[in-house]
Amino acid sequence: MDRRRFLVLLPAFLLVSQAASAQEEDGTIRLRDLYNKDTSFSDLALASEGQRIIVNGFMAPPLKAESTFFVLTKMPTAVCPFCEPGQTWPDDILPVYTRRIVDPIPFNVPMRTSGILELGEYVDPETGFFSALRLVEATYERG
Repeated sequence: MDRRRFLVLLPAFLLVSQAASAQEEDGTIRLRDLYNKDTSFSDLALASEGQRIIVNGFMAPPLKAESTFFVLTKMPTAVCPFCEPGQTWPDDILPVYTRRIVDPIPFNVPMRTSGILELGEYVDPETGFFSALRLVEATYERG
């Protein structure tokens, strides 16, 4: 490999190695690793957009019954975190959209969630819930 080619490929290598180091050994991504300190999306989030990722956390109480949506939180919370456009987006929650109606898991039981990461502002037409990022086509299990 010549020097010019090495210098061209170096930024891509650094991005991939940084993204890999932010993942747990089992491939799980931590919620906090999706954001920079200024709450902008991290390089890991940008590199993972459109890909299936795994995130561990806790299910916040559902916003409504018979829904295909829930909020994954970093820590157990007995109250749903509501977000509206224009407010600072919290870096410790992740909206999750499933294909089937969600079977609620108690708020203090750890869970593992897998889904396709979407970035960008979105307001759910059914619930009015605003999100800066979300998992879609998600599956989840206790764990």
